[in-house]
Amino acid sequence: MSAELMVLLIVIITALVFDFTNGFHDAANAMATSIATGALRPRVAVALSGVLNLIGAFLSVAVAATVAKGIVKLDEVTGHDLLVIVFAGLVGGILWNLLTWLLGLPSSSSHALFGGIIGSTIAALGWSGVVWSSDSGGVLVKIVLPALLAPVIAAGVAAVATFLVYRITRGVDTDKSTQGFRWGQIGSASLVSLAHGTNDAQKTMGVIFLALVAHGSLDKDDHMPLWVMAVCAVAIALGTYLGGWRIIRTMGKGLVEIESPQGMAAESTSAAIILTSAHFGLPLSTTQTATGSILGTGLGKGAEVRWNVMGRMAVAWLLTLPMAGIVGAICWAIAHFIGGLPGVLVVFAILITGALGIYLWSRRDPVGTHNVNEWPGDAPRTASEPNHAG
Repeated sequence: MSAELMVLLIVIITALVFDFTNGFHDAANAMATSIATGALRPRVAVALSGVLNLIGAFLSVAVAATVAKGIVKLDEVTGHDLLVIVFAGLVGGILWNLLTWLLGLPSSSSHALFGGIIGSTIAALGWSGVVWSSDSGGVLVKIVLPALLAPVIAAGVAAVATFLVYRITRGVDTDKSTQGFRWGQIGSASLVSLAHGTNDAQKTMGVIFLALVAHGSLDKDDHMPLWVMAVCAVAIALGTYLGGWRIIRTMGKGLVEIESPQGMAAESTSAAIILTSAHFGLPLSTTQTATGSILGTGLGKGAEVRWNVMGRMAVAWLLTLPMAGIVGAICWAIAHFIGGLPGVLVVFAILITGALGIYLWSRRDPVGTHNVNEWPGDAPRTASEPNHAG
């Protein structure tokens, strides 16, 4: 096996690891409110979400095309150099995902990936190596602008939807209303999971496509190979089933005390926005969309919002692109300084060491199905399932 092929395999494996972390990091986007309201048991929720993520990954490749061709100027770099840029960017995205998971912060996996690749590209090629703007959009139009607009639009739509839901059902018996909305939540949460697959799984497909172009296995105008779609779909589905319980707890219990009508309004809003963005090839942050929707339901109901938690989330959102970018740039510098396959292996070892350290730190305060619906300071609840910490 040649050194170049070995580098390609490492990049593909790293991309699938990112896809896996994306799954458990973003499981909360679809299922946090359903778990918080009791519409679905935790393990059932993440299993359903994983299956629908798997299916959704095959429905579109528009977002994958944006990632593969809309970040790095492919006419300025090829071969091993492009592989190292992609690899370093992936490492930056994975480490930021794991750090925010440890802190229970629902930051954007999408922006972690984009930030890592943008950072490594700038380190390798300078600012001109990034497609900041182009006829088809570029980073500013297709990544930065949706990041600013998505949570605001989601919050506004969800607030109106929540207000109307409570207004329309105010004369209905509370028990019957709650039961009906819980069934509705199962449908709306399933739609969010399907939408998540059409958006987030595509991003890793785009990265692997980019690596294959760099290796010379594909041309940049080729169609997405079916095997790439399949392995990315499986990776994100498995990650979703693992359940990122720390982030599920933050989104389900930490921001707003969710009731079933709010949960259905939030999920329906998120699904509509995510599916629309996937149709237009916009690699939207599903995390920011889902968080904005949950915040909107609190505002629409007039419920208490934990603004300190929202503030921590906002800080994480602002830091995601630059911090992942810095890590991506550092990883590229290390790989470039050492050179060749040894440089890639050293950075891969750094990734494994960092990931293991974060996991071991998380075991000091495990969060699982036994306490996912318990926010620190609230009265404890009796566990309905054995602990599967995550």
